[in-house]
Amino acid sequence: MNADLLLVLFLLAACVGLFILDRPRMDVVALLAMVALPLSGILTVNEALAGFSDPSVVLIAALFVIGDGLVRTGIAYRLGAWLVRSAGSSETRLLVLLMLAVAGLGSVMSSTGVVAIFIPVVLGIAARMQLPPGRLMMPLAFAGLISGMLTLVATPPNLVINSELRRAGLDGFGFFSFTPLGLAVLLLGIAYMLVARRWLDRGDRQDGAPPRLTLADLGRDYHLAERERRLRVRPGSVLANRILDGLELRKQYGINVIAIERQHRLRKLLITATGNSELLAGDVLLADLASPAIGLLGTFDELGLEPLHLPSSYYTEHAQELGLAEVALPPDSRLPGKTIQELGFRSRHKLNVVGLRRDHRALDGLLVDEKLKPADTLLVAGSWKHIHRLQGLGRDFLVLSLPAEVDDVAPAARRAPFALLSLAIMVGLMVSGAVPNVLAALIGCLAMGLFRCIDMDSAYKAIHWQSLVLIVGMLPFALALQKTGGIALAVDGLIGLFGDAGPLALLACLFVITALTGLFISNTATAVLMAPVALSTAEHLGTSPYPFAMTVALAASAAFMTPISSPVNTLVLNPGRYHFADFVRIGVPFTLLVMALSLVLVPRLFPF
Repeated sequence: MNADLLLVLFLLAACVGLFILDRPRMDVVALLAMVALPLSGILTVNEALAGFSDPSVVLIAALFVIGDGLVRTGIAYRLGAWLVRSAGSSETRLLVLLMLAVAGLGSVMSSTGVVAIFIPVVLGIAARMQLPPGRLMMPLAFAGLISGMLTLVATPPNLVINSELRRAGLDGFGFFSFTPLGLAVLLLGIAYMLVARRWLDRGDRQDGAPPRLTLADLGRDYHLAERERRLRVRPGSVLANRILDGLELRKQYGINVIAIERQHRLRKLLITATGNSELLAGDVLLADLASPAIGLLGTFDELGLEPLHLPSSYYTEHAQELGLAEVALPPDSRLPGKTIQELGFRSRHKLNVVGLRRDHRALDGLLVDEKLKPADTLLVAGSWKHIHRLQGLGRDFLVLSLPAEVDDVAPAARRAPFALLSLAIMVGLMVSGAVPNVLAALIGCLAMGLFRCIDMDSAYKAIHWQSLVLIVGMLPFALALQKTGGIALAVDGLIGLFGDAGPLALLACLFVITALTGLFISNTATAVLMAPVALSTAEHLGTSPYPFAMTVALAASAAFMTPISSPVNTLVLNPGRYHFADFVRIGVPFTLLVMALSLVLVPRLFPF
């Protein structure tokens, strides 16, 4: 063991120790390592900084942009809503569906990309179900890693092993050769996470910030549920083909139309009601009643309206388009003394006043002739665009903190089909292998920009620079260990110890070596180093090379043990509020379980 290797091992151990202590930040530790390696003379400056041009780093950055494009167009929200609907109130069902969805998609495209795309989806789901993000982020990462075990093209290590087999003059693996093993590991992973999730729910990980107000909270505070109605305009109704302002529904009947659901060709539109909105037969009115008793007075029959079932608040059902916000009157406001009717909110601001709070108490119903007083708070309803516009009128109105649902609003919702097209182009190029994955991702980003799914400012903000710096800072260690002979020395020593053991013992040895090597370098580099060792071992024993090659491929993807074992783990580190030790605590036992399962199944599917 030479002096350079000792120095590299010391620096690597120091970084791991600082990661475990979580002091300083992990990206700062990576930068320190990036500086220390060239100063020591082991690497040149260009070699230490080569990670910034590494295709995998550029790929991850591009996939952050793709993921944000899916968020801005509402696709991520809809996917999250589908998962929540399918899971109901069951966290167990949610975890199972999430891991199945991630593993399935990751089997045909980059697992790193899938996890990057799913991070905003999972954060939204956690907020809606009021779950700590940590209970879902590690299952997300593990499912992404397991997806690499499902098909030949799911992860680069599989292709590296396959290429090594062909170079040796052997037949390569088939597209689905990995699938039976991957499915078994996936089922094991789901079962393991259903048990291990309780260890991820730690109270000291919470922000300490109070939970944000939601649309449901506002509806409850202002008693909206008692007054919300869905009313269909019947054919022949006196309201059909009439303008809202000319009907005076609010003044004469106490019916305040908030929005209109209208069937347009094959899709349903939601139109925020304004004074100029025209009502058509078949429209469904989302209305706020001045009093729940209005529906008992024959008013609906008189107007030709049919009450419809309302399973939940239409504000939460249409949270992407329809919002609520509290508006306070600042001291210099000119509005106290005016009635709600005189404010003309609908005509001036395209918003409807649906509640009034005075002296910390919401008034029953909505008294349109009630004169406003200083310190009153109004609840307004309408499109998020017009609510945001109200924030600019600081003299007369002060928009208080917006409900949490505003974070899920898709500013480019109409571009959703183009975002899906951009994603399909990227996935198609990746699956076909027509261009390298990094070029496929960049083409997907350019398509997102071309179709105006995302703009440049949003693209730069979408990239999680801390994760990228961490990955870039740790990449030089792989080259340093190779240049100083560290990897070769470790592998030769272990093979020397176990070379005379039986095939099953050697499979276990190969799995351990590969998994431990993957703690410090990328799984692709690990596969490059270990593939020749696997084939040489099989040749030495005079057995089939396929079980040894498959074991190395599985172990290369079993990067569960530290947050730097794989970019997938690094991506979820901050969103999940994890520490280094969390991955050790959860990942090491699962890696041992995967090894045990592999030792049972690999010899049966690929006999010696």
